[in-house]
Amino acid sequence: MAGLTDTIEKRIGMKGWSAMAAGVGRTAGHKNMLQLIHLRWIAVIGQITTIAVVSAGMGIRLPLQQMLLVLACLVVFNFASQWWWNKGRAVTNLHLFFALLVDVASLTAQLYFSGGTTNPFASLYLLQVIISAVLLAAWSTWTIVAITTACLLSLADIAKPLRELLGPEQDVAELYVMGLVTCFVINAALLVVFITRISSNLRAGDAQLARMRQRAAEEEHIVRMGLLASGAAHELGTPLATLSVILGDWRRMPAFRDNSELQEEIVEMQAQLQRCKSIVSGILLSAGEARGESSVRTTIRTFLNDLVTEWRASRPVATFVYENHMPHDLPVVFDSTLKQTIVNMLDNALEASPKWLGLEARLKDDTLQLEVTDAGPGFAPAMLADFGKPYQSSKGRPGSGLGLFLAVNVARTLGGTISARNGADGGAAVELHIPLSAIALEEEAKDAG
Repeated sequence: MAGLTDTIEKRIGMKGWSAMAAGVGRTAGHKNMLQLIHLRWIAVIGQITTIAVVSAGMGIRLPLQQMLLVLACLVVFNFASQWWWNKGRAVTNLHLFFALLVDVASLTAQLYFSGGTTNPFASLYLLQVIISAVLLAAWSTWTIVAITTACLLSLADIAKPLRELLGPEQDVAELYVMGLVTCFVINAALLVVFITRISSNLRAGDAQLARMRQRAAEEEHIVRMGLLASGAAHELGTPLATLSVILGDWRRMPAFRDNSELQEEIVEMQAQLQRCKSIVSGILLSAGEARGESSVRTTIRTFLNDLVTEWRASRPVATFVYENHMPHDLPVVFDSTLKQTIVNMLDNALEASPKWLGLEARLKDDTLQLEVTDAGPGFAPAMLADFGKPYQSSKGRPGSGLGLFLAVNVARTLGGTISARNGADGGAAVELHIPLSAIALEEEAKDAG
């Protein structure tokens, strides 16, 4: 348990939590940068279409060479961005800020060559401001507002008005209204699509953070339980030793020695007492040693066979079916936490189905798969929905439901999973999946690599 406890303590520490939260932020930032790249491709296509329609269809005299040069620079920048950020690099607020500045600069250059503030597409600045408000920190957003405002004021001063680009027969007001309506539709459509995607990214990040908080709370609960279990084990050592001495004295007393029935009961009591002492010793061993020091080098078959033999000898199960479908044996290392996980699964199934129980083991896709089945009433729908959470149990007594909670967290720490389902013909099944990389010997893992 100490190996698990050490891992958990590292994970729920402030540095560990900050690292996990930062990881979620990096993921969301990377997705948002890719959204900006996609939006920029849409802008490129839109600009090409608009220039072609306005120049060839409406006869407006645009400086095509300069505008196409700006467009080519935007295309090169977007290709470079796509190549750079597709490698999964971390995206910060400054990166997003710089990307939006490039978009603002590109829009400003195109407006300068096509009418400045008299161009109805000047309202596209609002798109950049809204996107910055969604993606960036407050100071970055206000900087974008200041820059776009300065660009508009500069364009009003230095850019040629749209009237000078038109022929004498063309109506400026009519063209302006057409452009204004077109710009509104483009702005609205892009905002709906883009903001929807960004909101989805933010919700996904919030959901992941919520799951991490829940996991940290559960693992902190396990740490507290481990400390309590260790303390309880120390406290139980003395009374168990006392009981062992008393039973030994009873067995030698004439009143008990000459009574065969009492002798049998004393022997059974001593056996159960020895089992309690073994459990306490196991808790203390696990609490005092890190993972790897208390681990046992063995093979999968040997480990499972010994576990099944030990479990059957101490449990009153009527019928226990053990099937091992593994095609070959593998050298692995197991510690007491994983062993206790499997025992917890079997014990829970035994309580639900004392007459019949099954355990099936197999290897699939470099994963150890153990399935425990029973002939009991199955899981209630509410329990399946909250499977693995503490104190979710149908046993109706305080403290129940912790076995599967601990099992789920041990499996998760090893990179595995535990799932549960009800059988079509009754009963329930609980599956444990553990990747072989988590239990393989280091030498074997290096050879496999």
